[in-house]
Amino acid sequence: MLTLWGQVVIFPNIILSGGVMAKLLLTGEYQHVIDGKNRVLVSNKLRNQIDVDEHGANFYLVLGANGILCLYPERYFEQIVLSVAPQTAAPDEAVSFERMSFALASRVELDAQGRLLLNERLRKRAGLKDQITLIGVRDHIELWNNEDWEQYLSDNMPQYQKQMSQARQYVLQKQDKEL
Repeated sequence: MLTLWGQVVIFPNIILSGGVMAKLLLTGEYQHVIDGKNRVLVSNKLRNQIDVDEHGANFYLVLGANGILCLYPERYFEQIVLSVAPQTAAPDEAVSFERMSFALASRVELDAQGRLLLNERLRKRAGLKDQITLIGVRDHIELWNNEDWEQYLSDNMPQYQKQMSQARQYVLQKQDKEL
């Protein structure tokens, strides 16, 4: 059953074996440093939001929208690339999508301390420096330069506040109608 917020926001579903649905809801922002060996800690607070039995213990590191480096839980990413291939696209566009989806992704594992070894090529393409912020974005984790993230927040805060207010009003109105 969806909560009222779940009726406003469409959460991603993962269909597990046996037809069970699991949801991802990754949240928060966490500042970290990329060490000299190209490793970054993925904090326990963020990792604990992922059910390892349902979503897997490993990740896919992907160059995502707008050149942002993203971490997807392994089973979720596999579902995305295997089921979202553009079905209405021209054959050459479908081939391009598939080629890019797999070429720009790396399966990664966390070490015993919860650190992730970053692919140097993907790190360079994303322009990541040593001081980064990891943010939970519903179904994935994004890796941002600290300064870029702060600028993004500054640029987008008024719009966010407006949208949050509208979403809250929608939920409250819906609750009133149900009473």
